[in-house]
Amino acid sequence: MSRVRVKICGVQDPATAGVAASAGADAVGLVFAESRRRVTVAQATAIARALPPFVAAVGVFVDAPLEEVLALAHGVPLDAVQLHGEESPEEVEALRAQGLRVIKAVRVGAGDTAAAVAAAVERYARASAILLDTRVEGVAGGSGRPFPWAAGEGLSTRIPIIVSGGLRAETVADALTRLRPYAVDVSSGVEREGRKDPEAIRAFVAAVRAWECAQR
Repeated sequence: MSRVRVKICGVQDPATAGVAASAGADAVGLVFAESRRRVTVAQATAIARALPPFVAAVGVFVDAPLEEVLALAHGVPLDAVQLHGEESPEEVEALRAQGLRVIKAVRVGAGDTAAAVAAAVERYARASAILLDTRVEGVAGGSGRPFPWAAGEGLSTRIPIIVSGGLRAETVADALTRLRPYAVDVSSGVEREGRKDPEAIRAFVAAVRAWECAQR
């Protein structure tokens, strides 16, 4: 099996980005949408500049104008953009046409069937990857709640799938076993009292690598 990528989302300072990188994370998420984890352009630029080679900076947007996404992607710069709102397939394609790697979030609710989730994923087949996250009313992401994993089983054979929503070091192995994703994405699961916790970050990445070793 190929290596599972790990993204630590909601990073707000270079020091935390450094912890994530040294722990073995492949990417950090910089939130530009309304959120307690939101970063300014200056913060994002400092974080991106502090990252070592081969660790990606991913900008997270919610229904932002395409011009804003493009400006930040080139200005920070960002290695990929993550669209976490109601963006259309046409908007995804427009950003891809500008040379951007685009991750499109698809939110999964408790009553969603596997067929419904598969259809939603198919709508965004032109995205670079699909991020499955939990649908929580009034919250775009980072809710800390898992979605029903059964609804996402088998999708990783169609398009790169990133699993998010309520993951922690203690639960990520189960998600990996059931969904076999390209990557996992964690935010609240590596926080303590609302702030990123270095030990939790290290434990999360270590749990992913331990699962990988067990598959060999």
